[in-house]
Amino acid sequence: MSQHRRRTAARQVKRKRAIVVAAVAGTVVAGVGVGVWASSGGGSPGGSDVASVGDSPSPSPTRDYPLSKAPQTIPAVRSHTPAHGPGWRPASGDRVVITDPGLADEGKLIAGELGLTYAGQKKDVRAGDVRLALGGKGGNPESYTMTVRDGRVDISGPADAGVFYGTRTLKQEVHGGGTAPEGVVKDEPAKPVRGFMLDIARKPFSETWIEDRVRELGDLKFNELGLHFSDDQAFRIQSTTHPEIVSKDHLTKAQVKKIIDLAAARHITVVPEIDSPGHLGAVIAAHPDLQLRNASGTPTRGAIDISNPASAKIVDDLLNEYSGLFTQKQWHLGGDEYQALTVSDPESSYPQLASAARKAYGPDGSVADLATGWLNDRAATVRAHDRTMRAWNDGFLRGTSIQPAKDLQVAYWTGKEIGARPPAEYLSAGRKVLNYNDEYLYYVLGEPQTFVYPTGQRIYEQWTPRVIRGTDPVPARYDDQILGGSFAVWCDFPNAQTEAQVASGIRMPLRATVQKLWYPGQPPLSWDQFRQLANRLD
Repeated sequence: MSQHRRRTAARQVKRKRAIVVAAVAGTVVAGVGVGVWASSGGGSPGGSDVASVGDSPSPSPTRDYPLSKAPQTIPAVRSHTPAHGPGWRPASGDRVVITDPGLADEGKLIAGELGLTYAGQKKDVRAGDVRLALGGKGGNPESYTMTVRDGRVDISGPADAGVFYGTRTLKQEVHGGGTAPEGVVKDEPAKPVRGFMLDIARKPFSETWIEDRVRELGDLKFNELGLHFSDDQAFRIQSTTHPEIVSKDHLTKAQVKKIIDLAAARHITVVPEIDSPGHLGAVIAAHPDLQLRNASGTPTRGAIDISNPASAKIVDDLLNEYSGLFTQKQWHLGGDEYQALTVSDPESSYPQLASAARKAYGPDGSVADLATGWLNDRAATVRAHDRTMRAWNDGFLRGTSIQPAKDLQVAYWTGKEIGARPPAEYLSAGRKVLNYNDEYLYYVLGEPQTFVYPTGQRIYEQWTPRVIRGTDPVPARYDDQILGGSFAVWCDFPNAQTEAQVASGIRMPLRATVQKLWYPGQPPLSWDQFRQLANRLD
């Protein structure tokens, strides 16, 4: 045979092989033999075109696949480097393996969610593997890298939190489109605090409902759940130091511990709030002698008498008790809406507070000084348990001779209070601020006063973490001091919605909020595209 004929014959053989491979691939893509497709390799150049009977075939050469598209997730990933290849989808028998025993929880969770085999620590490499690893020390502990290549998925991060978030991205990719796209995701949050706060004092949400929200929050990469469990209407968690204050409809400590453990497994910190010196009506109902009364003897709703040493004792008893239940690092001290400070002349209206202020802070001591001292004393109680503390912005009072403790973070929710200060005043003083902007992030049952139920679209299109009060952003130079934000459900009219209606009502606002806390700048999707994506992922 001539050299020309030999070359022609060789080309014909190659062409026939290519047709066979294309036919096999086309059959798998169409959905016949899904397990074969799912176990195939990632298609590196030079890979084998033929597999033995009973084995998963290697992919055809990389050049035969289009360039991958970025994964569609909520929140959106920060970076995706596309590549040619079939991607990865789960198949029966595929494994989740880990490189560190500390990743066992993350490994078992994603294995169960995707129907894979959890194989524990393994060093061997198989087609179809999802491998979780720790690496890149010193980076953002919530960052991760996810590489889809050669029919495998590798997720690594400096800490287990980042690896967990990588598994959330993988879960959404598979649920949304069936396949994790080929390439490399590098991802991390823009803000370290991404929260959801729930008022269980006014409305007794069930343990099951709260646990469902924890799972939802975890999948969306939220990392805080605030529980406001003490207010004028009720005290909703079992207490051993003061059982007399606990409402009939409450959560046991065992139930709360179960919620905390579930949250911790999803890298969510549960942040408790026992609000004081206002919003203590449930405590006062059992201890009426502690209620604040004005000069004419009229009781002041929800306000405890901070000139009475017994008031400090009962609140400190509770703070110390619950520090043993809520063992994570964050704590909310409340501090808002103390009614003694809403009258025109607090010193005349509440002479006992004025007398205690002068005794503590000299002849010019004011009721505002006394309230600030109360906040600082409660901070000292919680600080002894090695907690990082926050208080509502209207608990940081203007014109006092003493200042709130320097380590208190500002939970900024409103600018409507008497003597309101804009967020920039706190930021320019060096305070760290958490954004609870009631203009966008407050879901208040019954829509009292000027509140309306927030929409996901409005948050998605208008709000950013720098929009702390009203609709105007603070200057960009303060961005690093804004730790993040929290969407909040308040139950002023608890019967206005059922649990199911609340879950439905907050569904898109939660997704919009975390999109803006995780991904900086303009979202890559329009609102309609984002909403459609949410429907596809759920």
